[in-house]
Amino acid sequence: MFELFRSAALVASTLTTGLIAGLFYAFTCAVMLGLGRTDDRTFVSAMQWINVKILNGWFLVPFMGTLALIALAGALHLRGDGRSVLPWIVAAFVLYGLTFAITAAVNVPLNDQLAAAGQPDGIADLAAVREAFEATWNRWNLIRALTSTAAFGCLAWALVLHGGITSAGA
Repeated sequence: MFELFRSAALVASTLTTGLIAGLFYAFTCAVMLGLGRTDDRTFVSAMQWINVKILNGWFLVPFMGTLALIALAGALHLRGDGRSVLPWIVAAFVLYGLTFAITAAVNVPLNDQLAAAGQPDGIADLAAVREAFEATWNRWNLIRALTSTAAFGCLAWALVLHGGITSAGA
């Protein structure tokens, strides 16, 4: 039964990390490139709405729960033959922790600043609002995409190692 919990925690943390890495990757290689081709009003309005609508359970549960799931997977691999995957889980925890910290320290404050600018029709200088947001947000989103993808890779490798341990012990 313990092995089932240990495996489930590792799979769940890998899946949620992959979901978040995919989201940040999609923003980097598609959403922001598309919005980058729009006029200032469309850009500001779209990002304001994206920032409102992303605050839902489909995003928040994986985003907020991933760090806890990685920690749980690590805790369940502290003993016995599970220790060989622990460095990969710890690396994933650190990398996803960076992703979380970047989001809290950079991207969310930029989102809040964009919201505080008001409705696009009431903003006197949309170009300045966009300029204060876009390049910095994109740069740090790319870093989030890289750190979360690296965390996903670490967990995927941990799953491979875990599978080898589990099948060897069977």
